[in-house]
Amino acid sequence: MHDQIIRIHRALPQTQCQRCGYPDCLSYAQAIVEDQAPINQCPPGGAEGIDRLAEITGQAVAPLNPENGFEGPLTVAYIDENWCIGCTLCIKACPTDAIIGTNKHMHTVIESECVGCELCIPACPVDCIELEPVNPNTSGWAAWSQAQADHALQRYEARQKRLKREAIEHDERLAAKAQSKLADLEQASLHTEPAVLDQKRAIIEAALARAKARQQQR
Repeated sequence: MHDQIIRIHRALPQTQCQRCGYPDCLSYAQAIVEDQAPINQCPPGGAEGIDRLAEITGQAVAPLNPENGFEGPLTVAYIDENWCIGCTLCIKACPTDAIIGTNKHMHTVIESECVGCELCIPACPVDCIELEPVNPNTSGWAAWSQAQADHALQRYEARQKRLKREAIEHDERLAAKAQSKLADLEQASLHTEPAVLDQKRAIIEAALARAKARQQQR
């Protein structure tokens, strides 16, 4: 990875909040290096964050772009147990696996792992999640230490690896099931007509080809 990208990435607070307009902090760092984005699009980093990026890039300091949000205190999400329906959408949205729970059961937030990214808010269909400031008197890097940012990045990267592993395992299970059906298609499909069997065989072979292509892409 380009050294400049690494330095810029480390200067970001690692909330993965997407308010910069990019899917994660690394993508924003890459966009800055490639001159596709200015350095004033990270609300969690605030004014000090812009100063840090200006020092690394040599770009002029600029006010935080209000289109990306405003600097504010570090927040933590809380789930109202009385309204949570256990849909798991907030769990899927959380970039640091800070929300735990299972389908149709109440979820809860691990406060120490929450980065206040706000991504769980729009994901919740019953509006049972609220954000509360950790310290309303501090904002930007004054509310967020480098150690916290490093820990948040570790959580995010661990989640990305887990999701990738689970996707691979899911594809492997489906491929094994498809191969099993293909081996004895007549018995598996309960059809005997050659035309129907040929059609089903073609569908399964196409699905296997797509799964193989996804594995090669990974």
